[in-house]
Amino acid sequence: MKRSLESFRNSSLRRFIRKHEKYAPILFFIGGFIFDTLTLGRIDRLYDLSVLCLHMISLTITLYLYNLADDGKWKNTLLDRVKEYYPLAIQFFFGGLSSAYVIYYSRSVSMSKTVFFLIILVVLLFANEILKKRISNKYLQFSVYFFINFTFFTFMVPVLTKEMNPTIFVFSGLLSLFCTLVLIAIIYGYSPSTRAEIQIGKLIGIVFSIYLTINLFYFFRLIPPVPLALSHGIVAHEVKVENNNYIVTYETDEWYVFWRDHRLKFIQKPNEDVYVFSSIFAPTSLKKSVFHRWKWYNEANREWEIIEDIGYDITGGRDGGYRGYTYKNNLKEGLWQVEVLTREELVLGIIDFEVIASDSLQPKGIRQKIF
Repeated sequence: MKRSLESFRNSSLRRFIRKHEKYAPILFFIGGFIFDTLTLGRIDRLYDLSVLCLHMISLTITLYLYNLADDGKWKNTLLDRVKEYYPLAIQFFFGGLSSAYVIYYSRSVSMSKTVFFLIILVVLLFANEILKKRISNKYLQFSVYFFINFTFFTFMVPVLTKEMNPTIFVFSGLLSLFCTLVLIAIIYGYSPSTRAEIQIGKLIGIVFSIYLTINLFYFFRLIPPVPLALSHGIVAHEVKVENNNYIVTYETDEWYVFWRDHRLKFIQKPNEDVYVFSSIFAPTSLKKSVFHRWKWYNEANREWEIIEDIGYDITGGRDGGYRGYTYKNNLKEGLWQVEVLTREELVLGIIDFEVIASDSLQPKGIRQKIF
C-alpha cells in the first residue's frame, strides 16, 4: 500500500493536477457533467437509478470527509493523504448530478420553460471562479448541495411511488430539506473549523430561501413537471394509427432548423383538419392526465385566446414516450399555440405554428414519420 501511495505521489497525474490546480475543479465538474450526459438514458432504468444514487451518496460522504479533514479527524490515515482531492471529487459529483437535470429538460420541445435550471447550471459551473475560496466556501457547498439534493428527490420519489402531483413534489422537497439539515448538523457538531467559519442561522436561512424559491417557481408553473418530458411535439396534416404505430404526416422546415420537427407556417386547405401530435416520456407505470390547450393570437386586442382544452390519459414505460394527438377543423388564420399541460396545468411544452388558409398554395417538404 505504501509503495502504491508513493507511486501515486510521483505520478504525472498528480503533477498535472497540482500544476493546473486553479482550473482542476471546473474540469472535474465538466467531467461529471459529460459522463452522465453520455451514459444516462431513462430515469426508471436500473443503471440510471444506480448511478444517480451512487453519485448522491458519494457526494454526501465526500462533503463529510472534506469538512472534517481540516480538524485532523483523519490524521495518519489514507483519508488524510488524499484530502487534497476531495474538492475535485465534490465537483465531479456536482457535475454528474446536475447533468441529470439537463438530460431530461433538454428533451422538452419548449426550452423556454427550462431556462431557469440552465441558468442555475451555468452559475454552478462558474461559481468557483467568482468566489475566492471556491468550493471551500461552506455557504456555497451546502447551498449547491441542497439544490442538487432537491432535484435528486424530485426525480426519485415519483419514480418509486409511481405518482406525480404537487403533494409528491412538496414531499420530495421536505425530504431533501431534512437530509440537508441533518448533514449540516452532523458536520457542524463534529467540526470545530466549520463552527468557526459559518453562522449556522445564516446557513439555514440560505437553505430555506432556496427551498422557498424552487417551490414558488413550481407553483407558478415556471418549471416543467419532472420526471415527465415532452419528447416530440408536431403540428401535422394527418395522424393515423395502424398496428399500434402512429403515422404522422407533416411539413418539414429548412435543413438547418434542427431543433424543431415541423415547419412553423402550416398551409391549410379548405375543410382540412389540423392535428397536433405529442409523445410524452414518463417512468414505467406512472399514470397521468394531460391535455392540449389550443390557443389563437387575437391581433385586434393582442392577446392569446383559449379556444379549447382536449385531454387524454398517459401511462409511462415506453422508450419513445406515450403517444397521443388532438385535432381541430377550419382554424382561423394567424398564430396558434398548443400547450401540452398536466391536469395541474404545469407546462410540458408549447407547440407553435402559423395557419395560412389557401386552396392554391401547396404544403412544403411533406414528410411521413412513424412513431
